[in-house]
Amino acid sequence: MSNLNRHHELRARLERLNLGGMAAVFADLALKAAKEGLSHEAYLFELAKQEEEQRMQRRTTRLLRASGLPPEKTFRHFEASRLSPALQLQIERLKDGTFLDKATNVIAVGKPGTGKSHLAAALGHELILAGHPVLWTPTSHLVQRLLAAKRDLRLPQELTKQDRFSCVILDDIGYVQHDRDEMEVLFTFLSERYESKSVIITTNLVFSQWDQIFKNPMTTMAAIDRVIHHSVILDMMEVESYRALEANHRLQLAQQKEVQKPAAMISQGVLG
Repeated sequence: MSNLNRHHELRARLERLNLGGMAAVFADLALKAAKEGLSHEAYLFELAKQEEEQRMQRRTTRLLRASGLPPEKTFRHFEASRLSPALQLQIERLKDGTFLDKATNVIAVGKPGTGKSHLAAALGHELILAGHPVLWTPTSHLVQRLLAAKRDLRLPQELTKQDRFSCVILDDIGYVQHDRDEMEVLFTFLSERYESKSVIITTNLVFSQWDQIFKNPMTTMAAIDRVIHHSVILDMMEVESYRALEANHRLQLAQQKEVQKPAAMISQGVLG
């Protein structure tokens, strides 16, 4: 068999074995190995490394596509300096995703505009980079999906579908005012994941106000118990709203321009 035929046959065999990463780079790596005098073992190591890296990249792309995560809300664009050192330390410890091993929940509690949603999404991106399936969804969207499934008598199937995610991020749970049916499916969802899979929840309501969500005192107590039994609480109530900071900054700029305008007009001979 000629070198060219062997080259094509090797590529075809690697592709049939689902080793597309190796198939794409084996020829170039072979030339590199020959030039650098690499051993057969070193060449095979580089091939396996390339295959693994490409598989991880494809998996990350696939997980991101299925997650629904806002692509721009990562830690790269998150202003962690606004948070207390203790809160920053909590977040750093969550980034490696080990909290998923014990089905630990994460609850970010804070006023509107403090960055809770951005933080939750950024954690979701970190979990996906570590290879964990994640779903990000506004709580209202998930509730409506579960409610539709219940009406179609397929709620167990829908809950099983959500179970494939190692972590579900429920954004803005406090903004949803549920009726009885909606409250029941949300409670069922949290109960199904209890001590099984993790949830990350963002809310502007402290736990004493969760009766606004679940209405019934007993259901509220049971829901809180399931959420916080194994949990990390990120208390962002004292964090200043970044939207308020931006608004104040724009106001200050506008005021500075108004102050500078008469001086500029005088210098141009318009006034005086």
